[in-house]
Amino acid sequence: MTANKGWNQNSIFQAILDRCPVGIAVISYEGNYVTVNPAYCAIYGYQQQEMTGQSFTMVFPEETRASVLERHRQFLDKGGNLGGEWTVKQRDGETLTVWSESVPFVREGERACRLVYVLDISDRKKSQQRMQIAETVYDCIHEAILVCDAEDNIIACNPAFTRLTGYEYEEVVGRNARFLRVPRNTGTAYREMRQSLQKTGHWTGEVWDKRKNGEKYLKELIISAVQDETGKVLSIVAIISDITERKKSADVIWRQANYDAVTGLPNRHMFHDRLEQAARRTQRDQQKMALILIDLDHFKEVNDTLGHSAGDTLLNEVATRIQKHVRAADTIARLGGDEFAVVLGGITFPSGAEKVASTLREALGQPFFIDGEVVFISASIGIAIYPDDSESLEVLFKNADQAMYAAKENGRNSFRYFTPALQQAAQSRRSLINDMRRALKSEEFEVFYQPIVHMASGRIVKAEALVRWRHPSRGLVGPGEFIPIAESTGLILRLGDWVARQAIAQLSVWRREFDPGFQITINQSPVQFRSNDFSDVGWFHDLERNGMDGNAVVIEITEGLLLNAEPGVYRNLLLLRDAGVQVAIDDFGTGYSSLSYLRKFDIDYLKIDRSFVEDLNGVGLDLCETIVVMAHRLGQEVVAEGVETEAQKMLLHRMGCDYAQGFLFSRPIPAEDFTTILRAQQGLPKVDKGNWRKNKLLEEDVHYGS
Repeated sequence: MTANKGWNQNSIFQAILDRCPVGIAVISYEGNYVTVNPAYCAIYGYQQQEMTGQSFTMVFPEETRASVLERHRQFLDKGGNLGGEWTVKQRDGETLTVWSESVPFVREGERACRLVYVLDISDRKKSQQRMQIAETVYDCIHEAILVCDAEDNIIACNPAFTRLTGYEYEEVVGRNARFLRVPRNTGTAYREMRQSLQKTGHWTGEVWDKRKNGEKYLKELIISAVQDETGKVLSIVAIISDITERKKSADVIWRQANYDAVTGLPNRHMFHDRLEQAARRTQRDQQKMALILIDLDHFKEVNDTLGHSAGDTLLNEVATRIQKHVRAADTIARLGGDEFAVVLGGITFPSGAEKVASTLREALGQPFFIDGEVVFISASIGIAIYPDDSESLEVLFKNADQAMYAAKENGRNSFRYFTPALQQAAQSRRSLINDMRRALKSEEFEVFYQPIVHMASGRIVKAEALVRWRHPSRGLVGPGEFIPIAESTGLILRLGDWVARQAIAQLSVWRREFDPGFQITINQSPVQFRSNDFSDVGWFHDLERNGMDGNAVVIEITEGLLLNAEPGVYRNLLLLRDAGVQVAIDDFGTGYSSLSYLRKFDIDYLKIDRSFVEDLNGVGLDLCETIVVMAHRLGQEVVAEGVETEAQKMLLHRMGCDYAQGFLFSRPIPAEDFTTILRAQQGLPKVDKGNWRKNKLLEEDVHYGS
């Protein structure tokens, strides 16, 4: 009966052991497994037969096995506590954290054993570690964290929130987060936030908030909703960053990239974006759009005379005036320099653009008051219509640009539409540039000469050298057509040097044959004067090679060149003075005349503009007399241009004008015909005076270089 009872107890014990979800092992005094249950084996990844009879240290890292065995024996010998957390290893080498508790017991006739209960707490341990990390991040992170319940009542906040807002933990917990909002935010933003949280559980955006001291700041919010298994929102976690300064910096960078620093208008980059947007609207609404390009006339003179600061002020004033005369929805941009653009959208007829262009031209023609000075400018305006003139915005811009230059070339202070004729003119210009390059090599250019008469003696004592182009297919091309192109392309440097060398060679002949004191007047373009160093220019040394001093030549320049006497310009003027070359101011009185530069530079002649001579019956008489008196008092002589009648010649002679040139004496003529005139003046065999005076080779007398 007793044996049967013991057997039943063992069977019951084994059944409990096998089914217990807790890992259980019996370990002998020597440290070997007496028995292990399935749950224990499962923790370590072994089968029962692999563990029974083996040292229990098999589940410990090798370096700790000796100490663990020693603690096991001490526990059985002396008692104490052997429970707690242990780091062990599974069969596959993975590390685990287990919790165990040990109980000693003695079986009859045997040494003490240890009964061990084991739980795998690795996941719980990892969770605890994650919580510790989260708590550390929560406390140390620079971003503010706010936790609210589903009704926006604040549950918790971290130290960064206190640093950001100035509110302590105790001041915000329990309050509704709405107290932080400011009226600057729209209700739409909060509605979008709530809808996004309900739909996706997340929302990211920017809203304004306020600190405890009342200061407003812009914050970036990253919000996540914590939901239960049914989708119900339990809490809301918000990560908050102060982006006020970052936003300001980004705005500054964006503005610098897209807006002009001087006027505050959109720059060229932003202009193209706006132009594309306007074109899309135009297509959508089936209307028209006008592109208006504005180039300021005489802006450079303002910069040169009053300085760049005044120039910037003027550009600001121009921008303001343009804004006053266009709609708020229209785009105004400064493209650079003194060029502006206006995009007029939603127009039905091109006449709408014409009205705006006319208003702008009139507005910009009114005086500006800059730094105590009265400044007058005007505007050359080009108009192109989308999609009539082109559906390509790049081509549309070129068309408006061509129209603007057509306005500038036709007297300025006007506006022009783009037309097919302008397109043809642009193609002709490109063709003319190519022809000019060829013409310089094939010697198609020719120098004509116009007499300059000494008023007191009536004798021809000088000649102005003027270039003409005998085009093989177009015939004689006037300088008014090709000189501006030569200047804009830089071909003027080669052409100007060639003209000067031809004129100097011809002068040496006339000096030997007729008059040793005869002079040649040679025009110098501002481009030449600024680009060349006269010490290296070929014609400058031709004087000496032809046995002539510098006073054989008079160089004609414009007033505008002296208004901005750059170092190179000033150096060239000194070279001319030192070489004895005389200097004349062409078209005097039509620009920004100033007595200061007449005194500063060694000017020998003033050439009265032909417009004053034509008006000798009006105010031109007083102007001419004033120029003559002023020049003589400064030790300069005067040449009157455009003299066409005997009456003009007599009036100029009586007021003391020194020299005259014009159709009354002769048009510009080839060297051979000019030689005939000089022969007649010397009393040599005469020629038919009417022939050279009626020379019709070129009706247009345009000064090369002017």
